[in-house]
Amino acid sequence: MTALSRRAERLGTENAFVVLAEVNRLQREGRDVISFCIGQPDFLTPAHVQQAAIEAIRAGKHGYTPSAGIDEVRAAAAAAMGRARGLEIAPEEVVVGAGAKPFIGYTIAAVTDPGAGDEVIFPVPGFPIYESQIVAQGAVPVPLPLREARRFAFDPDELATRIGPRTRLLILNSPHNPTGGLLSRADLQAIAAVLERHPQVWVYADEIYSRLVYDGEFVSLASLPGMRERTIISDGASKTYAMTGWRIGFAANRALAPVFTRWITNTESCASQISQWAALAALTGPQDDAEAMRRRFHARRDLIVRLLNEVPGFHCETPGGAFYAWPNVTEACARIGAADSEELRKRLLYEAGVAVLADIHFGPPIPGEGQHIRLSYATSEAAIESGVARIADYIRRASRPPRR
Repeated sequence: MTALSRRAERLGTENAFVVLAEVNRLQREGRDVISFCIGQPDFLTPAHVQQAAIEAIRAGKHGYTPSAGIDEVRAAAAAAMGRARGLEIAPEEVVVGAGAKPFIGYTIAAVTDPGAGDEVIFPVPGFPIYESQIVAQGAVPVPLPLREARRFAFDPDELATRIGPRTRLLILNSPHNPTGGLLSRADLQAIAAVLERHPQVWVYADEIYSRLVYDGEFVSLASLPGMRERTIISDGASKTYAMTGWRIGFAANRALAPVFTRWITNTESCASQISQWAALAALTGPQDDAEAMRRRFHARRDLIVRLLNEVPGFHCETPGGAFYAWPNVTEACARIGAADSEELRKRLLYEAGVAVLADIHFGPPIPGEGQHIRLSYATSEAAIESGVARIADYIRRASRPPRR
């Protein structure tokens, strides 16, 4: 058989989609499954955004656009991103892509050279595409653990020990997937203090959940002194406006915008023109729907955290943003004799009819941090109540009697 490249064989995936396919198969077979596995708002895209797409179609706006995006969209994204961060961002700093995800790979490719030993520091647990793209681009992945005792924020001292002469990029994600952790201003100031000693290090600030903050304030590293020029700000329409399938994301950095534009020319050519006009309406139109969704997510967060903390053997910190709960299930695994969170995940799916993700789907285990699972609360209150009740009932039924 003709061989594949090492790059192809090592390319990772996003297990939320793998588990989702498993859930869909079980549901086709007639199984009743409540799913918490996918990070996708369950709300409809706002009506005025839908209407803008319809009008674009009827106006014949079907063709290519400039690879960097339509000028009006770049300007609107620059204004919206700037307002949220207290910055003046020029339209020419912004590039529009087919979702925010491609900019992860484009950034790594722009600041590292394959096979040169260039290192990229990334959070663990973390969005799995970070490590996948680091490896695919021929760089060296350097995991940085997020610890429950710090509410899943970086320890600046641990960061400092991982930066060396080959470090080229640090990936930050706040609010964070999968933990829902939020980096405070003090956290970011401590990170900036470390980075001041290492001017060769770029920062990829994944801020796709920037509008979904429930406690405290959203702060971008780019807003701190000395951090703006070296920070790539990444955001998009998917989470804020329930536009995941529309595939519209933004990246802002003056030096790298031309590089990102060339990457888009080499790959997708441009983002969908229809989706871009829809995103323009989302960014410049009424924000009532986006705020209403944020309020619903906030209420769902409070509900799921309260219910999870009532499940035997579960302990769930209250996440500051995004729409994920990340309960510690170490004791629950011991109660039912599950070797780890992945075994618990499988048993919940096949024996309780509840789909979650295990911590191994978000990077290598961190010694001493125990077992965790991720639940997305981007689903209805009824599903949250019913699903967590199933989990609690299963843990009680499957628990082994204590040894005497």
